[in-house]
Amino acid sequence: MNNEIITITANLALALSFIVGLVFGIVQVKNAARDRKERFTSETLRNFQTHRFAELMFHVNKYNIPPTMEEWRKIPEQDQIMFLQFTQEMESLGILVAERFINIGLVDKTLGSFVTTSWDNLAPVITDMREKLPDPFLSEYFQWLAESLQARMRLNPRMPFHETIPGYRPDQNRQRPLKIGNYLSR
Repeated sequence: MNNEIITITANLALALSFIVGLVFGIVQVKNAARDRKERFTSETLRNFQTHRFAELMFHVNKYNIPPTMEEWRKIPEQDQIMFLQFTQEMESLGILVAERFINIGLVDKTLGSFVTTSWDNLAPVITDMREKLPDPFLSEYFQWLAESLQARMRLNPRMPFHETIPGYRPDQNRQRPLKIGNYLSR
């Protein structure tokens, strides 16, 4: 009888330690995934706040982008390199969103319609290059990201953040700073 009690107690202890270990392991995996997502988010935000990325944005906005690969090859090499760098940045961003490493909401808040208008400007030449190179995968994630953002903005437009704060009125709040603490505590 004593041996049976000891055996049952030992088996229960083993089962309990297995369950505790399993739960602990699941919690650790979830925490690691959350930490990885936070790290990607922080890194992505830092990448968009560089002088180099600001130069790329400025250049893409002001340039009259040629619609064909032949005309593309006639623009200065430095400009071609800058556009290639920009499309690679957008492609990488699209991959991060598609693989769910970062949230599309972050891209909407940080770059928003810039992604869609950039794609609209570059789409003719990229489409032409896809056919002539041939490379059907050229900037596919950039295109997907732009189209996804456009659909998101059309189907679920968001308000500017400052308009979502209860009681915020720009004409009344110029003299006194906004109390963010009250907003965050709700």
